[in-house]
Amino acid sequence: MSQTVDRALSILPLLAEGPADLGRVAARLGVHKSTALRLLRTLHDHGLVYRQSDQRYRLGARLIALAQEAMENLDVREIAHPHLVRLNEQCGHTVHLAVQEDGEVLYIDKVESRYPVRMYSRIGKPVAITVAAVAKLLLADLPESERRAIADDLDYPLYTARSTPHADAFLKELAAVRAQGWATDLGGHEESINCIAAPIRGADDRVVAAMSVSAPNVVVTAEELLTLLPLVRRTADAISGEYSGRTPVQHPEHRFEKDRA
Repeated sequence: MSQTVDRALSILPLLAEGPADLGRVAARLGVHKSTALRLLRTLHDHGLVYRQSDQRYRLGARLIALAQEAMENLDVREIAHPHLVRLNEQCGHTVHLAVQEDGEVLYIDKVESRYPVRMYSRIGKPVAITVAAVAKLLLADLPESERRAIADDLDYPLYTARSTPHADAFLKELAAVRAQGWATDLGGHEESINCIAAPIRGADDRVVAAMSVSAPNVVVTAEELLTLLPLVRRTADAISGEYSGRTPVQHPEHRFEKDRA
């Protein structure tokens, strides 16, 4: 039975490449055409594959609908929370999770620092979009035309001497974030607070959320905080793997490089 299930499931990646006839399916599975036909008929009965008028098979609408429904019901906060707690236990600093929604970047989860000095941030509160590390990651993933439109429409308050001063500087920073795959806010919003962040990706490799670790200078210097970057990125990759349903990968250096239209 397990071999039958394995063979049936092996048909789906083949058909994801495009329609295939019975002979090609049988050859890919290494079975007789009669065996391949029985498997295809079963998948067809469940709406997972569809037989076209030219007798070739393609993925069925039911399979696509199931995948879409599953994605819509995924809760990135629920998946990420145990990972955020574990990261907080390892480093002791404040951990945030953020998403982009209706033109704002909002915190949707927070694990407090174990140190007595706490950050003033709340779940549901918008971040300072021109300086926040999580916002840079979420905006950097957008196509260039969208990044430019957003940058041109933003105000650039000078929270500190390190705040992003104008649209050109912001776009330059987003390009750097896109190339390196992580972001920082080193005193851009508050002089005494530093932050490092990494992206969380869905099955289509788009950034669906961003997570960060933040700490005040009195607890840890910016240089010391940056040493936690590999741990933060591994945590983000683990969340991405669970959210997208695939094995986490190492950090390619140019994931952001190619603009997606």
